[in-house]
Amino acid sequence: MFCYCRLLTAPLRSTSTALTNKRSYSSEDREYLHKSIVPTMHYQKSLPRLPVPKLEDTIKRYLAAQRPLLDDDQFSTTEKLARDFENGVGKQIHEELVAQDKQNKHTSYISAPWFDMYLSARDSVVLNFNPFMSFNPDPKTEYNNQLVRATNMVASAVRFMKTLRAGLLEPEVFHLNPAKSDTDSFKKLIRWVPSSLSWYGAFMVNAYPLDMSQYFRLFNATRIPKQGKDELFTDPKGRHLLVMRGGNMYVFDVMDRDGNLVKPAEIQAHLKHILSDPTPAAAHPLGLLTSENRDTWARLREKLLATGNGEVLGLVDSALFCLCLDDESMNDHIHISHNMLHGDGTNRWYDKSFSIIMAKCGNAAINFEHSWGDGVAVLRFQNEVFKDSTENPLVNPGSQPAAVDSASAVRRLQFNLDAELENGVIKAKENFHTAVSKLTIDAMQFMKGGKEQLKKKKLSPDAIAQLAFQMGFLRQYGQTVATYESCSTAAFRHGRTETIRPATIHTQRCAQAFVQQPGKHSVEQLIGMLSKCSKYHGQLTKEAAMAQGFDRHLFAMKYLANSKGQALHSLYQDPAYAAINHNILSTSTLTSPAVNLGGFAPVVPDGFGVGYGVHDEWIGCNVSSYPERNVHEFLQCVHKSLEDIFSVLEGKPLS
Repeated sequence: MFCYCRLLTAPLRSTSTALTNKRSYSSEDREYLHKSIVPTMHYQKSLPRLPVPKLEDTIKRYLAAQRPLLDDDQFSTTEKLARDFENGVGKQIHEELVAQDKQNKHTSYISAPWFDMYLSARDSVVLNFNPFMSFNPDPKTEYNNQLVRATNMVASAVRFMKTLRAGLLEPEVFHLNPAKSDTDSFKKLIRWVPSSLSWYGAFMVNAYPLDMSQYFRLFNATRIPKQGKDELFTDPKGRHLLVMRGGNMYVFDVMDRDGNLVKPAEIQAHLKHILSDPTPAAAHPLGLLTSENRDTWARLREKLLATGNGEVLGLVDSALFCLCLDDESMNDHIHISHNMLHGDGTNRWYDKSFSIIMAKCGNAAINFEHSWGDGVAVLRFQNEVFKDSTENPLVNPGSQPAAVDSASAVRRLQFNLDAELENGVIKAKENFHTAVSKLTIDAMQFMKGGKEQLKKKKLSPDAIAQLAFQMGFLRQYGQTVATYESCSTAAFRHGRTETIRPATIHTQRCAQAFVQQPGKHSVEQLIGMLSKCSKYHGQLTKEAAMAQGFDRHLFAMKYLANSKGQALHSLYQDPAYAAINHNILSTSTLTSPAVNLGGFAPVVPDGFGVGYGVHDEWIGCNVSSYPERNVHEFLQCVHKSLEDIFSVLEGKPLS
């Protein structure tokens, strides 16, 4: 499996502002979400560069992460290999990496290898790469009608795009002291500071602007399958939306020739036309091909082009984004997760940079292709669209669609398929169903405490959630395994992610005390262990956010050695290196006012995909697994672990 990154959001939290006041719309107001005083890309030029860690620090961190996963003999072997690497060939590769980085000051040392890793992966993007984030329902229940909500979300999405491209979108900034930095007076001052220096001005008031280089790939963008390595395609000239229903594909313009938003009542009319189109469900839904192995899909795409489908494929690729109108209503969280993560494959184009999926009942989610960017840009988009479409809806349940000729404005795309292509779709459907039928998803809510209680005890909420996963896995399987938590490095120019390694000697000792030796330790001793876990996890999180982990550095050195045709050092051949990169617990955290839940598949066949959020008064998990693991039992074990932790924090001994 190639998916090293499962970012839904990161420990860094930004407080970019969207307007909260209700407005009456002039025609110009209707075009933009807001008009930022500070230009969108004002800080981009002066963002600090992603640092290459010191080699000795990387080796020290690597060995610390390996310690809880290995017995003494295994660790001794791994330590010798790591020291040999550090004092020999590793030093040379590290110096070459630093020299190469100095020659490419416009970007980061991880950017090209990371794109290459994603785009060279030949596995299906479904389950292996694309995650989902579902929207909370509109607080006004009558607005959760499929047509009304889809119209409002499309209008808000176009407004977001226009605001971004006009440079009027608030820059993404992480405020440590919002009372000082997230103010009109500071913004009026900082906008006059040259963009080559503006980051330093923000830094002076404890504000950290984040990289926004990925945002341009949100719209009019698609991953194109190619033999061996895919390509990212972007065409900002496209004014049309791609809509899917029943496996059929439709396009219509959502912007006029002058680049203005089409009247919302017209968008509503066009979507109504699609929802009431009597055309039967597609016999050979082409979207299924985007779920195939990438080389298989690349070969079939070439065949599509050769059979005269170039113009319609161009419309799919250049569309602003994809709106999937599903004819099914959702019953519960599990149903939502399966539908938004993969669905039945027929009504999706998984290669679009993102798709908004809208179920018949008005449940909505974003499913996004992961190679072009991480969760930071997508989450910002989702937050803004949710806020705008719920607070400033442009159509309401009583709105009448415009009296326009939707039959001529909306085009249903028709493809010319020969027997080979039809068989390709049939085979893709079989492969798709074989893959998704193995996936189980389950959810858990722990209602006896959350962020507030943990902070009062001076414990990191994220550390305690991660500890509960370690305890849960130990209770279920009796071992400590490779664990991955993604952390954004967007505080740096062209930063992507770094890995936090939550399985540590501290979590191992603490988990063993709680799970295997419940009567052996006093409440005070157990609280002391919880505190150690929290402090160490906090240190790892800070290091990762400051690009001081070990995973990306080791990955980049391996990539560089490979690209130069050099033989890989024994460190990379060590079974322990393979094991720590076989992430059985792949985790990512997400809390946002816009998001109901998020999820992704495990990154290895014997793993768990753990999406979680620590809320003020409760903790939620949305977890996936394949048949080699029992997700229901795992969540029971995690719940028991949280019960034990919170009992101890209340001063009760473990029974």
